[in-house]
Amino acid sequence: MASNTVKAIQLEAHGGPEVLKLVDVEVPPPGPNEVTVRQHAAGLNFIDIYYRTGLYPHPLPHGLGFEGAGVVEAVGSEVTHIKKGDRVAYGQSPLGAYAEMRNVPAANVVQLPKGIGFDEAAAMMLKGLTVQYLFRQTYRLQGGETILFHAAAGGVGLIACQWAKALGVKLIGTVSSPEKAELARAHGAWQTIDYSRENVVERVLELTGGKKVPVVYDGVGKDTWEISLDCIEPRGLMVSFGNASGPVSGVNVGILNQKGCLYLTRPSLGLHVNTPAKLKAASDELFGLVLKKKIRMRIDQRYPLEEAAEAQMALASRKTTGATVLTLDN
Repeated sequence: MASNTVKAIQLEAHGGPEVLKLVDVEVPPPGPNEVTVRQHAAGLNFIDIYYRTGLYPHPLPHGLGFEGAGVVEAVGSEVTHIKKGDRVAYGQSPLGAYAEMRNVPAANVVQLPKGIGFDEAAAMMLKGLTVQYLFRQTYRLQGGETILFHAAAGGVGLIACQWAKALGVKLIGTVSSPEKAELARAHGAWQTIDYSRENVVERVLELTGGKKVPVVYDGVGKDTWEISLDCIEPRGLMVSFGNASGPVSGVNVGILNQKGCLYLTRPSLGLHVNTPAKLKAASDELFGLVLKKKIRMRIDQRYPLEEAAEAQMALASRKTTGATVLTLDN
């Protein structure tokens, strides 16, 4: 198989959205353990911005994006679970999903069931698998718990609202506006707290009858760190899984004792789906809920590949709701 020349987003320096360039790249034949995917959609996530700015360092030049969906054009000699023509999706890959075609390690790829579209898959893999590991692995929710989830109207948050409801869990979601509060409740949040108008800690105490919650899921980071700790019951768990407002730094571990002998973890998706079997199990649970209509993907923003910079600006400004995808139909 010969190389293909396709369009992709690359950056040669870290910085603002202006560093994103649309370029021609060569896609060589797949390696023995790779598959070549002609992509129909790529997902947009906050982590992409961290790589663009250099908060998460990576040798330059490099592409962006971890999440995509499309059709397999070619498979490497060692690949057995995927074949040419399969509809596939992935949520963890080497950087480079902002591209019309690319090679992806076969271990990162799962078959996409009929009934789930490419846009949906590109929007759900990273975010949906994030909720899977948070709710089913990091702190395994059994049903009946009351939990606090920050940024409940975002891409991860709206999946979390629906998944919590499906599990019989009361999710209290923080949001920044009445519109976002309505959106989170429409997706299954039990209660919402508008942090621009309400005191989060006081409201959590009210909603839980003074008990607080056993676990807080915090993807916001710096701005919500102290608030989160004050909402957790003694010996509860603080799950800090993202830095949308900037990283949590300079932490004195003694604060965990002062706030109630709390536990703290900083998990990420990679180690929770680090074998094909774990990835398949997590994906199957996610796809099952989507096919049963327990989780509906809300894609509120679609951008063509050449508008990746505008897409990231909208995401960073917190003007977006639900998921954002780059459309790559070619």
